[in-house]
Amino acid sequence: MSVSDEGERRLTVVPTTRVAFSSPTGTTPHRLPSPQRSARNSGGRVIWFLRHYPITILVAAPYALLFVPMAVFNANPQTAFILRLLSAALIGTLLVETAAGMARPGRRWRPGIAAVNASHCHQYLVARLVAVVSIAASITGARAGQGTIFTQLGDEVAASPVARVAALSAGWSYLAFALLLSSFLGGLANRTRVLGWIGLLVAGQIATAALTGITSPLFGFLSFVAGAGAICGLFRLREVVILGVVLLLAWPTLFAVRNDIRVDGGVSVADDVSAQDRMRLDLQLAHAAEYDVPVDVGQPGPSEFVRYGLVPRILDADRPTISTGVLINQYLGGSATSSYSFLALGNVYFLVGWLGVPVYFAGWAALALLLLRARGAPGPIRLSLFCFVLAGPLLWSSGYPDAMIAFLQHTVAALPVFALLLLLKNRMPGRHSVDRKPEVRWPLAADLRTTWRA
Repeated sequence: MSVSDEGERRLTVVPTTRVAFSSPTGTTPHRLPSPQRSARNSGGRVIWFLRHYPITILVAAPYALLFVPMAVFNANPQTAFILRLLSAALIGTLLVETAAGMARPGRRWRPGIAAVNASHCHQYLVARLVAVVSIAASITGARAGQGTIFTQLGDEVAASPVARVAALSAGWSYLAFALLLSSFLGGLANRTRVLGWIGLLVAGQIATAALTGITSPLFGFLSFVAGAGAICGLFRLREVVILGVVLLLAWPTLFAVRNDIRVDGGVSVADDVSAQDRMRLDLQLAHAAEYDVPVDVGQPGPSEFVRYGLVPRILDADRPTISTGVLINQYLGGSATSSYSFLALGNVYFLVGWLGVPVYFAGWAALALLLLRARGAPGPIRLSLFCFVLAGPLLWSSGYPDAMIAFLQHTVAALPVFALLLLLKNRMPGRHSVDRKPEVRWPLAADLRTTWRA
């Protein structure tokens, strides 16, 4: 073979991936995956959709997985109404999230969010302190009567100074999760330690539910943790599915335990209502179709948003309780010692009308998008606010206007923690998190010891 023939042959040969990327040592360096290849691996397309359409997913998930199947299986006559209501909400979220230019993933988002959160080198310590305070405050407040079914039946507010001080940390369980998530994304804490602390937060919620006799905050928090964790890559999709299955299987037992707690506290429960009946949330939502909307039940307006959302109760101790569920129950002919909800979508429809449904959820999507994507990847403060926004649609039994007030309350309660994060970042930028130390056999116990010392 001539030299020219050999050269021509070399030019026509298409090299394989191993040949093209081989090194002089004979090893094959790791090739960075393209966005398209990443989207095909390990459920990447699902994760991509979760991160670019977070509010759409969180609004649609409970209806697609539970409410609508229950309505179809039991031949609910208002199934079409439920589907129209869900479609109206999704129109608002999809329009906002699609119009924001999120059709393609940002290549630098994950490296960017790691760098931004790693710069807050003490946030893992702050996250642990917030977690401990939130668990202690929620349990202490519940023992003092704050938010219990027994206090609600008496139409009272827990007047104990301990309960009022504990109320100052409202929403800190969500804040602690957000800071733990930020620490994980910034490489300041590994997944095992973060999951251990999340387990402690869930245990605190379980203990609080046992004291209050109310399980909806527990399920709301678990839904929030699963949704936010999946969006930000802390949980795998199959882990979220397993959690949902476990909760469904455990619900009859939890329902019986909750009823026993209420009976022991002197509260009567309906013997003819089973755990399966309580799962028929589609009936609760469909009940809203029977009324001409919008309905004025005396729900809070802008002035109440400011008073209840921005002013802590310890500074306004004489203000009455506010609950849209109680107002709806009174409008339906019930008493002021009980509440009723058409769920988040149904409440918006009932109080604002058809047009209010897409507008309300479009607003939630716009706020979430602003916090998640504006000016690059979010740091711990913006990520915390983003988690507060995610909690709104996940509060199945509230929606407008209670979720908006809760967002303001959580933000105000988190201001001291945000100030501490900024102070530590500015004053001690060179120190590192305690998680940089070598791994120990019992990492959660080591974290508790260092948190106690701090």
